[in-house]
Amino acid sequence: MKRLTGVKLALALFAGLALTACDTAQMETETFASRGMYAATEDNGFAVPAINPAYLNAERVRQVVDYYAPYPEGTIVVDPEGRRLYHLLGDNKAMRYTVGVGKAGYGLTGEARVALKRDWPYWTPTQNMLRREPEKYGPVRAGLEGGLDNPLGARALYLYRGGRDTLYRIHGTPYPWTVGETESGGCIRMFNQDAIHLAAQVDTGTRVIILPKSQAGKWTGVSGESPAA
Repeated sequence: MKRLTGVKLALALFAGLALTACDTAQMETETFASRGMYAATEDNGFAVPAINPAYLNAERVRQVVDYYAPYPEGTIVVDPEGRRLYHLLGDNKAMRYTVGVGKAGYGLTGEARVALKRDWPYWTPTQNMLRREPEKYGPVRAGLEGGLDNPLGARALYLYRGGRDTLYRIHGTPYPWTVGETESGGCIRMFNQDAIHLAAQVDTGTRVIILPKSQAGKWTGVSGESPAA
C-alpha cells in the first residue's frame, strides 16, 4: 500500500513537472515572439533600436484580443485612460496596442479621421508648448527633421475633424519607457515598431474613435458591459 502511494506520488510529481515544463516552454516561445516583434530593424535608412525587454511584458506587447466595439473592420478605437489602442479586425477581434498618453491625448474625444500618414515625420512644437516651456522648446521652435530623436518617432497619423487638423497625433516615440504611462507632453505614443506596424495596416480616411475617461475599458468585457450585438 505504501509502495502504491509512493508510485502515485511519483506520477503526480512527474505530471506536475511536465506541466511546468510545458508552461515554461510556452512562456519562452511567447517571449521569443515578443522579442522578434520588437527587435532592431532598419526602416527608410534609419536603424530603429530594439525595445528593451524591461519595457515589455505579456500585457504590453501587441496582440489580437476579443473586442466588441460596434464599428466596422478597420476602425481605430483609442482608449487614452486605458492606455490602449485597438485596430478592429472584424468578428469581435482587434489588434491591441499599448500606448502612452500625454496631456494632449486627453484633449479630443469622439470621432475623427486619419487625414495624413507620415514616415519619420517633421515635428514642430505647438504654441502652447513654447509658452509653457520656452527654455525647452525655444531652441527647436523651427522644428526637427524626422529621425531617431524626433518626438514623433517612426510614423505619425494626423487626425482631422470636419476637414480641419485637430493637432491630435497617433505616433511613434524615441522614448519607449513612456509607453503605457502618462507623460506631460504629446498625444498618443507607441513603440516605434508598433507605430510602423499600425501605419502599414491603415489607410487615409480611416475612422478613429477616441473614448473619454468615463468610458475606459469599454467593449473589452472587463468593465462588465455586455458585448455589442
